[in-house]
Amino acid sequence: MGCGRGNDTGGHSSKRGCVCEVVRSILEIQNAATQNECSSCTTNCFLEPLGGIVSPARHSADTRVFTLLTKTGCPFFATFSSTDMPCDICTSIYFRVEDVFDSCCATLRVLIPLDECRDPVQLIHDHGCEINMRKVCEVVHFAPSDSCITVDLDCFCAVQCIADVNLGVCN
Repeated sequence: MGCGRGNDTGGHSSKRGCVCEVVRSILEIQNAATQNECSSCTTNCFLEPLGGIVSPARHSADTRVFTLLTKTGCPFFATFSSTDMPCDICTSIYFRVEDVFDSCCATLRVLIPLDECRDPVQLIHDHGCEINMRKVCEVVHFAPSDSCITVDLDCFCAVQCIADVNLGVCN
């Protein structure tokens, strides 16, 4: 399978990429969020119910946080606005899917990356538009921003599920 394109599987020809199917599944899991007393704890994006990627698994969750990788292997990032934070802290690689439409387009909410003290983490290097991967390791919490973006999911090569969290976001 080439990056962003599926092979002929199960007797039907599909040109949709796996990223599209994973994000569509994340949306379905978020929309059907139910609590489960026991669930294996992995980072499989298809893991149900929502809350299974948290430790302990007995945790109410309304969001499956994920990142996307571009076809060059770099983390995809977006900006967000917030009146609660300094204007230089406005970039994130973390998302919550809000909707999937027109075959493989999605509306994603940009999530604010927070450290263990729940302070915002600046993910961009001071000298440009590159993600500082050392700063990514500091991110352990997330908050919803008011910023959403629309993306073509066929433009990405990989999706990585990070955590199931309760952000208090209404569906």
